[in-house]
Parts: sequence; structure tokens; C-alpha cells
Amino acid sequence: GAVDTSVLDLAKGAGSEDVGELSLSKRALAPVFAIDTLVSELPSVMADRARIQSQRRRSDRDLFPLFRQALEPAEGAPGYVKGYHAVVEALNIEQHFATRRHIAVVTGDPLAAKMAGPAIRAWEIACALAEEHEVQLLTTLSCDVTHPRFKARSISGFKELKELEQWADVIIFQGGFLEVNPWLKKSRKTLVVDIYDPFHLEQLEQGRELADRDRHYAVMNSVHTLNEQLRRGDFFLCASDKQRDFWLGQLAGVGRLNPHTYDDDESMRSLITVVPFGVADAPPVRTRPAIKGVVPGIGADDKVILWGGGVYDWFDPLTLLRAIDIVRTKRADVRLFFLGLVHPNPDVPEMRMAGATRALAAELGLTGTHVFFNEDWVSYADRGNYLLDSDIGVSTHREHIETAFSFRTRILDYFWAGLPVVATRGDALAEVIETDGLGVTVDPEDVEALADALLRLLDDEVFADGCRANIADAARRYQWASVLRPLIDFCRDPRRAPDLAAGLGSEPLLGPMLTGPKLAGARPAHDLVLIKRYLRQGGVREVFKRAAGRINRLVQRV
Repeated sequence: GAVDTSVLDLAKGAGSEDVGELSLSKRALAPVFAIDTLVSELPSVMADRARIQSQRRRSDRDLFPLFRQALEPAEGAPGYVKGYHAVVEALNIEQHFATRRHIAVVTGDPLAAKMAGPAIRAWEIACALAEEHEVQLLTTLSCDVTHPRFKARSISGFKELKELEQWADVIIFQGGFLEVNPWLKKSRKTLVVDIYDPFHLEQLEQGRELADRDRHYAVMNSVHTLNEQLRRGDFFLCASDKQRDFWLGQLAGVGRLNPHTYDDDESMRSLITVVPFGVADAPPVRTRPAIKGVVPGIGADDKVILWGGGVYDWFDPLTLLRAIDIVRTKRADVRLFFLGLVHPNPDVPEMRMAGATRALAAELGLTGTHVFFNEDWVSYADRGNYLLDSDIGVSTHREHIETAFSFRTRILDYFWAGLPVVATRGDALAEVIETDGLGVTVDPEDVEALADALLRLLDDEVFADGCRANIADAARRYQWASVLRPLIDFCRDPRRAPDLAAGLGSEPLLGPMLTGPKLAGARPAHDLVLIKRYLRQGGVREVFKRAAGRINRLVQRV
């Protein structure tokens, strides 16, 4: 029968207590008394707990990953450890703490001291997620870096990739990884697609030197590669709100804005979110001089304008060179330094704009006197020294579709180092520069306006200091810890996209309609004659007009 602890008096000190025919020590009965007290006090305890829980800002799911191996017992007697594991397994306690996922982050760029944007982004994503999960950072090219919290390595071959797919709970990738490994489309694992770089828009400009047929193929191949990613991805990352609107249109075009994804989240934020490029949480620290007094022709007191990255075909360094040609007549101490010309990815050839830039600098007599080229690439860890040896950061481009949806990551480095910025209008970060007072923006290909903007920041110290003060606040908004928050939250509770989980994929919405019974009596030969007639009458536009009319009539009958 039950023991009524109300008859016990444990305050009398050591000794024994008679309970019926039993004589028990008070030490032995203490646990029974404690359980009885807990049961009697439980309603008030639960009421207090409910009140406290209602005031929490973070859920258990947010906090448990921070405990790491919270349930791992300390070393002790083998019997204790064995019993511990038996209890944890029997009560399934570990499931509440087992939110550490296996996450693979894959890039198509080399992982080395000298890294370009895609590899840098993959590296920072791996660093952030390794705080809570077991992470592998992988490249399909070479890997020469290590990190204490995660494994970084090169991966190739079907067997290795299949083992990775089986190990991972979440696979985060960028570029053409899915195109090269189409079998991943059938994987049941959660695929996160990083589409911060709309490379099909870049290809429009980059392929100008190709023959018409080859250029068309290159662009269409890029479009196909991205569309296949959009059809299969469970979660998408892009760089800005403007870019997100662009990708929503393309997602709609491949059928991913459907009743399942809409009913799951009408805003579609759970399908595609904004994760910009970021900057380190700590500001750069000078460890050595890098430009001033180091590069021959640049003195310790010269004013350095930094072009902080590669020279690609969608940029406009030519207008900048002509502006420098004007500025040097008014400021003999001005120096323009191009940070890198040889891309660290061997698969990225030197672009025609790099050659045109060298040629124009030589033609204007600027090379080696007012314009300087770093023919290599600066290491990721060392770039802070180059930024801190500069006075102004610059980014110029022409007006084209790539600009409209770009996100110039080099400008974020300028923010990180506190550099006032001169940039061409038209992209997302140019709007930030204008709105927040971080520098000066100018119209595309306006040489005089660009020269005036550079001179204003060089001559007006009060204005330049104001820009630097504003930049400090802007840099904090773009710290990796902040911009990666949506991805960090998703990886704590990853899931398949609702339409893909339902097995729907992105089948064309009109497929069943066009093959259904309403068209059972269709006459293909007759339709072919009609198509030829419509082509003669009004071309392709007339064919689509007639087809749309037929589909509309069919819809009304259904």
C-alpha cells in the first residue's frame, strides 16, 4: 500500500521511524517524502512554469543545440555509464537534444588562402553552421584549408558523392553542382540552393565574344541549369529583396508557386529568403603595410582609390580610368589600385574587360604612375591590409540587366574597412550608399560626374569623415552572424518543401488538361494545318493567340 508521509517526522534527527510493522531509517524514507512533496506542490510549480514559458523569447529548439553534447556523462564507474545510457535510451531523452544536423556545404570554387566570392561565402556559411551542427565543407576543385570545427575537403566521383548524400541531412550548394550530379534530383534529403549569383544574367555579357550559336547555347545552358535547381530545391537563398522578386518570377515560371507552397506560407519566405553576402563581425586589423610605401610608385602619403576585386566583363573600369585621367590633373597624389586580375579559380579565364583595362591605362599613360595592377589575387586573410591602406573604395558598371539584380560583394568589404564609396547607380548596394550617406553614386558612364565624386571625397574631409561614421553602422547590419540568421534558423529545423514532399514536383499545370478527355477527339493533322495557316497570317504571336483561345474555351467547359 501507499506510505502516508504526513505521519513521518523527519525533523527529529537521525534514527528510525515505525511504519506499521516496518522499522525504516529516516534516511531511507527521505526520497519518498521528497516525491510526496513534489506531487503536492506540482500544480503550483506547473502554473509558475507556464507563466515563465509564456515570457520566453527563444524556444527549446533554439537553445538545445547550444548545449552541444549536453547528455554525454562524465567519466565514472563503468556501471554508472552503462546505466546512464540505458536510461537515456529507454526514455528516448536524447531526441530532445539531438538537433545537431549533418550539413554539407558545397562550392565549385577552390578552397585555399586565395578565395573568390563563392568560396568565401561557402566558408562563412560552414563557419556559422558548425557552431551548432556537424558540418563538412566541400569543393569540386582543390582544397588547401583547414578549420578546427569542421572538415574541409575536395570531393569527386560518384561513390564519394553518394556517401556524402547518405551522410547529410541538409546539402547546401551553389553554381552547377546539381547539373553535374543530376541523380541528386531524386534524393530525399533537404537541398538548399544558394542563388545569390544570377549567373545566367552575367553570361549575357560574358559571352559576347562567342559565335552567335555558341553564345546562345551558353546562355540557354545557364538558364536550364538554374531552372533545374529551382524545380528541385527545398529552400533558396538570394542576396537582396530586389533579387528575391526576380527569383520569385522565375520560380513561378517553373511551377514552384503552387497551392502547396502558398498554403504553407503565403509570403513564400519559407521557400526563398534573403541572405546577403556579409562581413566579419570584427573590423579588420592592420598586420602589415600592403600598398602605401610598398607598391613601387605609390608613396606612403598618396591617396589610394581601391578597385577591390576582379575585372569582369559586366563592370566598367574604362570610365573609371578616364575619370582618373581627369583627377590626376588636380591631385597629383591620386593612385588607383586594382586588387586582383588573375582569378583563383582556374576554370575562370581572364575576361576581355581585363585586357581592355590594361590597354586603356597604357594608352592614357597611367600605368605605373597613377594606375597599378596586382597581377595575382590577394588572400582572404590578408585583404584587410589592402583595404586599410586605401582611402576610397570604387565600383563602376554599365547599365544592363546584370546590374539591376547584382549584389556587389566588394562594396561590403569597403563597408567592413570603413572606406567611403564611389559607385555607379543601379544596383541594390548603390541604393544603400545613397540612402545611408556612405559615399557618392553617379550615373553609368558619366566620366565628369565620376571624377567630381572622387575629388569630393579626396578634398572634403568633413564629408568623407561623415561617410566613415555612417559606414560603421552599415557594416554592423551586414555582419555574417546577422545576415546568415535565416539559414541558421532553417537548419535547426530543416524540412522538405511541401510540394516536393507531396511528390508533386513542378509538373506543367496544363499537362493533365491537354491530355484529358476533353481533347480525346483532337485531330493532330488538322491542327498542323491550322498552325501553318496561323504562322502565315501572323507568325508565332498568332499561333500563341489561337492556342490561348482554345485553352480558355476548354477551361470554361471543365
